[in-house]
Amino acid sequence: MLIKTPKKSQLLENQVTDESVYIKRRTLLKSLGYIGATGLLAPHAANAVDWFSDDETPNATLTSLDFKKAQPGLDKLTPEQKVITHNNFYEFGAQKHQPAELAQSFKVDPWKLTISGEVDKPITLDYDDLFKRFELEERIYRLRCVETWSMVIPWIGFSLADLIKQAGPTSKAKYVAFETLYDPSQMPGQKSRRLGGGIQYPYKEGLRLDEAMNELSFLSVGLYGKTLPPQNGAPIRLVVPWKYGFKSIKSIVSIKLVSKMPPTTWNILAPHEYGFYANVNPNVAHPRWSQARERRITSGGLFAQNRLDTEMFNGYSEEVAHMYKGMDLSKYY
Repeated sequence: MLIKTPKKSQLLENQVTDESVYIKRRTLLKSLGYIGATGLLAPHAANAVDWFSDDETPNATLTSLDFKKAQPGLDKLTPEQKVITHNNFYEFGAQKHQPAELAQSFKVDPWKLTISGEVDKPITLDYDDLFKRFELEERIYRLRCVETWSMVIPWIGFSLADLIKQAGPTSKAKYVAFETLYDPSQMPGQKSRRLGGGIQYPYKEGLRLDEAMNELSFLSVGLYGKTLPPQNGAPIRLVVPWKYGFKSIKSIVSIKLVSKMPPTTWNILAPHEYGFYANVNPNVAHPRWSQARERRITSGGLFAQNRLDTEMFNGYSEEVAHMYKGMDLSKYY
């Protein structure tokens, strides 16, 4: 994040999680007895091979981006190779290796993103608008998965608030609803319950309006200096770093401002396990595992990791805690 006075939440580029570690994280977690959200899937899905060796990484056509680079922070980056070949993107398969295998022919140009609902000036962005309408910047954010692994990733994009301001929210706008592309011809997980993990498509997410307008909320069109690979949510995805990773919806085609709390995909599938807010909270366990500790994926091989205490709001309390003052966060989980 581009802040002249460093904050606790700022991260160092040399602290990003190594890319090859990111890719193989699922195998690491299985070896430690963690299955995470995949526990909701059929047994055959959990038993599938789910990682690549470094020489098996699928090729993707990526474009280098011009952007304003982030200042150094405090955490080490996850290596790029780990980020782009081991992904949660059920539209291309519920196993971590499948999106990188099955998304390479995904067409992102042309693209249409609409901003509608309770706004004075509805907006439609095409593919070129995603890269030219706003000044691109790099933000180095922690990513904390509900499955208890974590990474540090240098995203490229622009502020969600900047886009919403251009649309002119009305007084009725209280929430922001997001929706992923629905195209079973390109996204095999959307037409196969077995491949797509039983999720109801299209994928939906939501934020309160004040959360969406927070300085940290980010729309990413790239990572590691290049456009997003399809398996990482090309051409545009949400990044909300103080919430668990499933809130950061991918391949967005609709942003709609609404007056009532919108339905969200994982809350629809398992409301007793996944709430609307999904704030990182070490004091509230998932019904099937603790959230008090995390495994920061680092460089140096598959089993290189740092075991850390999970921080409230993923370490971003300074920027976001005020939005939840007076709320019982064990109830609004």
